[in-house]
Amino acid sequence: MSAPSSTRPARRSPFGRPPKADEGPRARFGELIPYLFEHKRILWFIIGLSILGSAASLAQPLLVSQVIGIVEQGKSLGGLVWALIALVVVSGVISGYQHYLLQRTGEGVVLSSRRKLVARMLHLPISEFDTRRTGDLVSRVSSDTTLLRAVLTQGLVEAVGGTITFVGALIAMLIIDPVLLGLTVLVIAVSVVTVVALSGKIRVASQRAQARVGDLAASVERAISSVRTVRASNATDREIATVDNDATGAWRMGIQVAKVSALVVPVAGIAMQVSFLVVLGVGGFRVASGAITIASLVAFILFLFMMIMPLGQAFGAISATNQALGALGRIQEIINLPREDDADAAIAATVAAPGIRSTSAPAIEFDSVVFSYPAAAVETPSETDQDAAARVDPDSAPLTASDPATPADKRRPGDPVLRGVSFTAARGKRTALVGPSGAGKSTILGLIERFYDPESGAIRFGGVDIRTMPRTELRSQIGYVEQDAPVLAGSIRDNLLLSTPDATDEDCIRVLHAVNLTDVLDRNPLGLDAPVGEEGIMLSGGERQRLAIARALLSAPPILLLDESTSSLDGVNEQKMRLAIDAVAEDRTLIVIAHRLSTVVDSDTIVVLDQGRVIGSGTHSELVASVPLYKELAKHQLLV
Repeated sequence: MSAPSSTRPARRSPFGRPPKADEGPRARFGELIPYLFEHKRILWFIIGLSILGSAASLAQPLLVSQVIGIVEQGKSLGGLVWALIALVVVSGVISGYQHYLLQRTGEGVVLSSRRKLVARMLHLPISEFDTRRTGDLVSRVSSDTTLLRAVLTQGLVEAVGGTITFVGALIAMLIIDPVLLGLTVLVIAVSVVTVVALSGKIRVASQRAQARVGDLAASVERAISSVRTVRASNATDREIATVDNDATGAWRMGIQVAKVSALVVPVAGIAMQVSFLVVLGVGGFRVASGAITIASLVAFILFLFMMIMPLGQAFGAISATNQALGALGRIQEIINLPREDDADAAIAATVAAPGIRSTSAPAIEFDSVVFSYPAAAVETPSETDQDAAARVDPDSAPLTASDPATPADKRRPGDPVLRGVSFTAARGKRTALVGPSGAGKSTILGLIERFYDPESGAIRFGGVDIRTMPRTELRSQIGYVEQDAPVLAGSIRDNLLLSTPDATDEDCIRVLHAVNLTDVLDRNPLGLDAPVGEEGIMLSGGERQRLAIARALLSAPPILLLDESTSSLDGVNEQKMRLAIDAVAEDRTLIVIAHRLSTVVDSDTIVVLDQGRVIGSGTHSELVASVPLYKELAKHQLLV
């Protein structure tokens, strides 16, 4: 488990370098087989074409030999020339169709791997996104999966047909002249040993290159997503230098792959040339001595070419497969990670058996909950800005002017964020969580949503331990508005229908009206289809927050979690938002986090937290009289 209760990966300050991507384990060839077997029918058909193409190719030297023999005897060629032309045409047609099928199947392998990767990626525990970077994950989907295509298109399946051609040519050459064949095999054996020795280096170099491409993608994503902050801080040149450094790293690793590949590629050519010279020299001598005929030598040379070509395909297949296995290792690293819900059964086995939710029990109950974010979530020690601390722990966000100093800013990684927290949120009532930054308020909402599970203690929903409930069932009962009010790229409608895809236009307009957001519809003729831009950049901060609240209201859940839901609103819209929340609060349980106490003074219960502990609970007037910290907060905000 890690820190922020957000599905987006942690972003670091634009003024420091992110940690490098882990290269991950290298995949085995056996892990590649399932991707190929998904297309086994068409692969068998392609292999059948390869066999036919190989047969057509092997027949050509035999016909050429017969043509030379007939010409030497001064006889008529008859239909041999036309038969030879037909074989060449058939071989070409088969080769072209086979190439198309291989390309098509290769795209199918890429599509399949991307589907699996994205499906697993979006089901990963939130903690995985806390410690991984967006750009690197995107690189695995876009770049790494593309390399799997090369397994098919650069010779793996063609190597099957090539093997038949190789073996057939080998047998024919053995029949024609075993001596020439022995010399040829000796040259080829040296080249094969060389390629096998280099193949492992190709896999390692390719994997490192893909990891550096992931670093580059992460740097570009970070720079673009923070471009306004970068410009405002006059840090553009520094960001360019950072991205350039990662681009250079990717280039260097690419050069390493090119160097190793450059040693493999000429091997087939050198083997071809040396074999040809040996056969031509020794073969000429044997023709002169009468050991073989000219027709047999020509046929032997043609078979030699046919044997060397599949060998080149095999070398290409080895190189492409090793590059693909390097990329597949990064893909499998994500696919092999446990899904968020995989741990449910194991966790449920450690707690009491699930009961029946009670209508008389509190909607939400915390019972001696202890929780801490692991040290693994922390980034490099040089990053000391408050934003970095907020990413490791969302409750250690920068203090507002009204917050007194808090030791939470000095919390060490792995220290408990919640220390035996106990409180109840009554059904149909409004419960407010207040306290200094770093007190543990946002962490509480993240635990209710089961982004994380507590180390000890229990959280109950209607009297039932939430660890015994499927996450989907639990989250269907809860509406959650995060502190940073995320808005997805797309239209207003896309954002509203995220959790309620069957809602009508009338429902969407109703909730927009409830949060005073109908002016956004009025200023764009597209209405609900108006784009909001990347991360809602075409909306103001207050509009983004209200749109996120409208999205939660549309699903009409029995429990609403609002984390600083009015922090970006002006006074007028804050009052309208409070009225809207009051309207939807009927028969609903609200748990609200607020730094501005004016927005929660009328809550049924206010829970005061400090340094991960509950230090008071009650109404506003009760807490002013009994809890010094709350009184101090209220005094700073002129509420007493």
